[in-house]
Amino acid sequence: MPSLSEYLHHGSALAAKSLLLALTLGATLAAQAAPTISRLTPPSNPRLATATTLARFLPGQKFDLQATVQPSAGTRITRVRFAVDDQPVADLQHDGSAVDQFGGETSLVKNGLVKDLAEGTVVASLRAYANSQPGLHWLSVTATDSRGDTSTRQGSFEVVPIQTGQGQVAKNIIILLGDGMGASHRTAARIMAKGYLQGMTQDRLAMDKFPVTGMVMTSSLNSIVTDSAPGMASYVNGNKAANNQEGVFPDDTVSAFDNPRIEYLSEYLHRLRGSALGLVTTSDVFDATPAANAVHTASRGMGTGIVDQYLDDRHLTGLKVLMGGGRKWFLPNPGSADKRQAVNGSQRRDASDYTLPPDLVAGWKASPGKLDSGRDLIADFQAAGFAYASDRAVLDRLGTPDKLLGLFAYSNMNVAFDKINGRRGKSSVVADYGFPDQPMLDEMTASALKVLAKDNAKGFVLMVEGASIDKQSHLMDTDRWLLETLEFDRAVELARDFATTHPDTLVIVTADHECAGAAIIGSATVSEAVLRSRAATTAEMRDKVVGVYEAARFPEYTMLADGYPASTDIDRKMLIGYGANADRYEAWVSNPQPTRDEQQPFADQAPLNSYPASPAQRNNTTGYLVTGQVPGSQAAHTATDVPLSAFGRGAMLFTGLYDNTDVFFKLGQVLLGGVK
Repeated sequence: MPSLSEYLHHGSALAAKSLLLALTLGATLAAQAAPTISRLTPPSNPRLATATTLARFLPGQKFDLQATVQPSAGTRITRVRFAVDDQPVADLQHDGSAVDQFGGETSLVKNGLVKDLAEGTVVASLRAYANSQPGLHWLSVTATDSRGDTSTRQGSFEVVPIQTGQGQVAKNIIILLGDGMGASHRTAARIMAKGYLQGMTQDRLAMDKFPVTGMVMTSSLNSIVTDSAPGMASYVNGNKAANNQEGVFPDDTVSAFDNPRIEYLSEYLHRLRGSALGLVTTSDVFDATPAANAVHTASRGMGTGIVDQYLDDRHLTGLKVLMGGGRKWFLPNPGSADKRQAVNGSQRRDASDYTLPPDLVAGWKASPGKLDSGRDLIADFQAAGFAYASDRAVLDRLGTPDKLLGLFAYSNMNVAFDKINGRRGKSSVVADYGFPDQPMLDEMTASALKVLAKDNAKGFVLMVEGASIDKQSHLMDTDRWLLETLEFDRAVELARDFATTHPDTLVIVTADHECAGAAIIGSATVSEAVLRSRAATTAEMRDKVVGVYEAARFPEYTMLADGYPASTDIDRKMLIGYGANADRYEAWVSNPQPTRDEQQPFADQAPLNSYPASPAQRNNTTGYLVTGQVPGSQAAHTATDVPLSAFGRGAMLFTGLYDNTDVFFKLGQVLLGGVK
């Protein structure tokens, strides 16, 4: 056959075009001759020479297998087969109908997929698979199209062995999570609470007194900088997730609640032992950290569905305690199911609710869910045997019920700075929010431990979150996150005391990530009175105020009997800077009002609408402009490693530097195999 150049040389343009078309068509048909398996779940990482797998599981831990298969032009997918170690585990066949095909614990889904997939793409799933054989396992999926062409893609996962007979096992796990709390947050809180003299701290925080401390790497599946959802979930299911996702792997469907699941520690232990779960937070209870212990979703913002899952799937998690803010999701919405409204503070709506596909329900024995914005979830919790506390006084009166629900604010609870000043009669902030009698984190923790310790033959997992260490670091409100850290440490002390009297308990204190790049610069070189009199310029507020090195000396705060400083505004005040900050005006003094919390249902109404809208507006007449490194109005998370401190049974496993997913397998060893 003549070459293309020969055709062109002889001037046969038509022949050349015909040959070019034939070559292009042949190449296209060759490229499209077989289906394309564009996603295989669990995700693998064959690029690593020393590790052929990314996904790891405890023996018998459940997870979903899934593949996205795209057909070549003019064909459809007729069959998808899953195999583990060359042994078939699922064989899904498609009859070509337009509707999704379900069969027990499997499904072939072709509707509700993300954009830019080939027409006729299917997402094939096998739900709640488990493998108890330790070691590396090969996962393969083979897809067949209507022409009979096949494609195979291989991945891997690991079942991490438990070393048995190592000694006594732990019955209870307490995870104290200081959201956003890096080493600087801990150090600054120690300086404030304990003081330094001649270079030596005069005492230590409760978390400082834990015998073992390691460092944790915090990156998520899709970024070196994690958000709270995968940051927390990695500790309690052993796998990386994408930012904003909790308890799931990414997929190619648009639904927020049908992603491939990974079994949480709470679910795993409840299934094996009947263990209980407690969740305590100062945030809205729908928020990422508490939800990433019990709820499976690809979107951490789906508030209605998240809180419904707490109750609906309590048979999977063993939930016995849920406390924090977030009442807005529990109150029935008497208005439109599709629009937010604030007649009674309810923010329930169908758009953030959940329903699950049949295969997921069948595989995980999960509740199917329902779009029910009018649901009275508080009443449903009470009908399920939960005692309900609406404020601190009621919480105290309840004593030690069998199960406990506490909702102390519409959304996030007020921070320790404002709660303490409210109790001291120095602030109206908590009254402005409408919830003047909110408990402190240590008070909630004490109640949770009493409930979980009652009839505790099967053990429990308790997660306690100091949520606004992060939220106030985002807002670069130093005084408020400092008191949040002190409040958190008081809860740490309670957990340590519990483990001291219950030696079958392991307590870990850590963070999901660091927030804002907080750094202790030094301290003010002037008195509070002089500081407040300074002009709002860089020359006056920075150059004549900020003391570094020996000029910083040792700030001295007066601590009161309630455990908090008499004031954070002192002569020679400790000064904090930020490495991941947005623009802000810095005045170096406490803000009488917190920055406006837009998650509150009445934030746009008086008096909350008079609160400063952002750090860029706060102190804009009294402070000097600090130009930030990040866009937007808030500081950002960082990829900095965070400390983890451990106390109790198995604490010695938590030395060194390790990944956040490693924590889960260390917990598994302590719980299942024991420690010497």
